[in-house]
Amino acid sequence: MNAKTQNNKNEDGFPWWLAVLVAIAVVIAIVVAANDIYSQVFQTVFRGIGITIGVTLTGFTLATALGLAIALMGLSEAKWLRQVARFYTEVIRGVPILVLLFYIAFVGAPALVAMINFLCAPLIAAGIMEPMLVRDISLLWRAILALMIGYSAFIGEVFRAGIMAVDKGQLEAADSLGLSRFQRFRFIVFPQAVKVILPPLGNDFVAMVKDSSLVSVLGVADITQMGKVYASGSFRFFETYSIVAYIYLILTISLSLLIRQLEKRLREKQR
Repeated sequence: MNAKTQNNKNEDGFPWWLAVLVAIAVVIAIVVAANDIYSQVFQTVFRGIGITIGVTLTGFTLATALGLAIALMGLSEAKWLRQVARFYTEVIRGVPILVLLFYIAFVGAPALVAMINFLCAPLIAAGIMEPMLVRDISLLWRAILALMIGYSAFIGEVFRAGIMAVDKGQLEAADSLGLSRFQRFRFIVFPQAVKVILPPLGNDFVAMVKDSSLVSVLGVADITQMGKVYASGSFRFFETYSIVAYIYLILTISLSLLIRQLEKRLREKQR
C-alpha cells in the first residue's frame, strides 16, 4: 500500500476533529444562550458580521478581477506588460496588509482626491462640480480598496499558475483550428485552468475573512471593532474576545469545509 492510498483512506475516515469542533461549538452556543453576559456580548459583536461579510465579498470580488488582469498581463506577449505585472506583484506582496491599509487610507485616498480635483479643475472653476474632499471616500471603501490591492497580487499568481498548467498541445490545437486568443482563453484555457485555480482561490477567500478583521484599525464597524468597543467600555475582555474568536472560527471552518467538498468534487470529475 503506497503513501497516496494511505492518505486517501485517512481522508475518507470519520472526521473526529470535526466532531470535536462541533461539540465545542454546541457547548459554547448553550453557554451563550444561558448566560446573560455572554448573550449580550454576542448580540453586540454579531452586529458587525454584516460589515465583515460585505467587506470580504466586495474586496475579494474586486481582487479576483484585478488579479486576473495582472495574470493576463504577466502572460502577455508584450515584454513591458510582463514587467509591469511582475513589478506590481513583487511590490504588493512585499507590503504587509496592515501597512497597506494605513497607506491607502491616509496616503492613497488624499492623493486620489488631489488627482481628481486637478483633472476636474476646469469644471470646478466653472462651478459645474464641487471640489472633492478626502472625507468623501469613506473609511469602509478605503479598507476594501486596500484588501483588493493586497490580495490581487496573490490571486494573480494563482491565476497565472493555473493558466500555465494547461497543456501547450491544446493551445497549439486551438491555433490550428483558427480560434482567436479570446476564444482560446474562453473555451479551452479557462475551463481547464479553473480546476487548478479554485482550491487556492478558496483558501485566499478564507484568508481574507480573517484579514478583514484588520479594517477595525480604521474604525470600520466589523466584528472585531464591535468587540473592541464593547470590551473597552465593559472591561470584559475575556468574554468579548472569546465570542469574537468563536464567530470567526465558525465562519472560517464552514468555508474551509465547503472548499474541501469542492476540491473533492473536482477530483472526482477528473477521474
